[in-house]
Amino acid sequence: MRIGLRSLLPRGLRARLALAFSLLSVILTLALLGLVERRAVGRLENQIGEGLADLAFQTSDKLERGMFERYREVELIAGRIAPGDAAQDAARMAAMLRRVQDSYAYYEWIGMVGVDGKVKAAGNGLLVGVDVSRRDWFRQGLEGGFVGDVHDAVLLAKLLPPQSEPRRFVDVAFPYADAEGRVQGVLGAHLSWNWARDVERSVVGSAARTSPVQALILNGEGRVLLGPPDLADKVLALESLRRARTARRGGHLVEAWPDGRTYVVGYQQGSGHGNYPGLGWTVLVRQDVSQAYAPVRDMRAQVLWSGAALALLFSIVGVWVARSITRPLARLAGAATRLRQGGIETIDARADDYAEVRALGRALNALVTDLEARREQLERLNGSLEQVVEARTVELRRALAGVQASEARIRAIVETAQDAFIGVDMTGRILDWNRQAELLLGWRREEAVGQILSDLILPAELRAAAGGALADFAGGARRRLDHLNQRVERVVTDRHGAEIPVEMSTGLTGEGDSAVFSIFLRDITERKRIEAMKNEFVGTVSHELRTPLTSIRASLALLADGALGALPPDVLELIEISNNNCMRLNRLVDDMLDIQKIEAGMMSFAPVLQPLLPLAREAVRTMRGMAGAAGVCLVLEGETAGEGPTAAFDYDRMTQVLVNLLSNAIRVAPGGTQVVLRVAADGEGANLAVADSGPGIAPALRERVFQPFVQIGDAGSAPKGGTGLGLAICKRIVEEHGGTITIGDAPGGGALFCVRLPARMPA
Repeated sequence: MRIGLRSLLPRGLRARLALAFSLLSVILTLALLGLVERRAVGRLENQIGEGLADLAFQTSDKLERGMFERYREVELIAGRIAPGDAAQDAARMAAMLRRVQDSYAYYEWIGMVGVDGKVKAAGNGLLVGVDVSRRDWFRQGLEGGFVGDVHDAVLLAKLLPPQSEPRRFVDVAFPYADAEGRVQGVLGAHLSWNWARDVERSVVGSAARTSPVQALILNGEGRVLLGPPDLADKVLALESLRRARTARRGGHLVEAWPDGRTYVVGYQQGSGHGNYPGLGWTVLVRQDVSQAYAPVRDMRAQVLWSGAALALLFSIVGVWVARSITRPLARLAGAATRLRQGGIETIDARADDYAEVRALGRALNALVTDLEARREQLERLNGSLEQVVEARTVELRRALAGVQASEARIRAIVETAQDAFIGVDMTGRILDWNRQAELLLGWRREEAVGQILSDLILPAELRAAAGGALADFAGGARRRLDHLNQRVERVVTDRHGAEIPVEMSTGLTGEGDSAVFSIFLRDITERKRIEAMKNEFVGTVSHELRTPLTSIRASLALLADGALGALPPDVLELIEISNNNCMRLNRLVDDMLDIQKIEAGMMSFAPVLQPLLPLAREAVRTMRGMAGAAGVCLVLEGETAGEGPTAAFDYDRMTQVLVNLLSNAIRVAPGGTQVVLRVAADGEGANLAVADSGPGIAPALRERVFQPFVQIGDAGSAPKGGTGLGLAICKRIVEEHGGTITIGDAPGGGALFCVRLPARMPA
């Protein structure tokens, strides 16, 4: 499709510029006219709707004011009635009512009715003596002012002169009273509904002469009181009617009506006038949308023709501008063509050319001069080119020889290394395999190269995990291979399936798909055997030491208690020193046994989900005596109404951890200070923190203190009674729970040991 469009474009710059100018002028003209047309059309449509809304407002206002005049007029007449002699009253009132009826032609009937409901006098003499006590206007008129909605004539329908349409009335009634204020009857009037039709014609008629406009008057129930014959007495449910009832002011909208046509409708809800309460009439003025928006269509046509004329004018101007621009360029193109054909000439730039063409001419002249100079330079360089190429070839040969020599040295180093070496690409396929790898794993180099490393040397249960980690690493998740550039212990299998413990170090060289893993394996079978013998020896010695130590402690206790009689003070002092060192030796044996059990995997743990505060309280209670002897105050923070945060831990083992941390803190804390044990929730787990006011631990020593037989103290001195195994045991116990133990700085100085335990029991 793109090639087809290009083939339709003209080849010359002049034609393309002319086309571009024409299209741009057409687009800009249409866009500008479209914007103007959109705003003008919107404004004109709004003006048409506002005109219909104004007609609805004028009609509603005139209806409400007309009803107010009749309402007030009947109220004033009723207030002037002063009943006297019955006979004179009837004649006097009939004459007055006749004058009122003659003064306003829309009074179809106006009469005075006694409290018994019988008509006493009427302006036109009709219904005199007739009982109207059952009429709503009479009953409600006795109670106060009354105005009733439009209804058909009943009693007067046959008495009044006939007319083409059924007679319809609006009732107005007020009570009249004597001089003492006692109600004597009701003055009632029937106002002809033709009055409303005349009001509608007076307001809407002038507009209807220029364009068909229809007005409708609806009562509070939505029934059409006045309007087109096909809608007479129908109940309508329209959006315009709903808006008229809910809006304070009238408005307009475009909506579809039950006859299937769409109209622009102006609406206004009547709300009475003065003391006239109103009957809730709604005035709708509608006009067919095609007739209402006829001026809009005319304006759009004018805008379209104007836009077409402007676009044509701009296109003609664009063609002229394109010719003016391309004429000098065509002259320059001809000169450039002659240059390409081998001619050497100077390109002249005319004084009437625009600045860009003159600059291009000067540039082409400079290019011709430079071209001649470079041609001569190339001829000179061509003679020495072969010498330069020969020199570069010699340098490349030397560099290649150096690379080959380096590769040979690396190969010799790898082959003579004491460790097995394996080179692996990013897919896990073996690239290199030295002699030590053959001796360790039993596979010859030609058998191993090209195989997948995990399938060749890993146990079956570890192959899937190794393959997944390598795939993640190749995809960018380098954090998954956390053993890079570190020594880790692994188990591999030889070609016969025998498992071999090795120490493995892995390095990565290169980037992207060409990266290569360099893996060195060292057989640690003998080292593992020696470690097992050491652990067995330590366990045996520790067990053997316990029995004599127990006997020694018991004997010293008997001597101290006076079993052999009273002893001199210097002897008691020696016994106390012996007893203290015996207890220290016993703790050392216990710690060595714990370390041996942990390393051998023989220490049992039974973690249970339970609260931490009872554990903390018990640890504080246990160490309170030691703290009191050292002049240190133990403080427990984090107690609440309940039992505080929970975690999964073995109660006895975690008690051992807390007691060890508290005893270390008490030993280094100066007298008169506090050692604080804080219990707090931490996300999905909980924290146990022990803070002292001692000298603290330097950041460089914080990792070493968790190693066996490393002691901490002020200025590097060991605390009294320490074995150097307590923190190592604490770290092993916490890690067996799936937690962590860290060292930081306590607020105000000192060391802060923080133990975090998980909320879930470790799997």
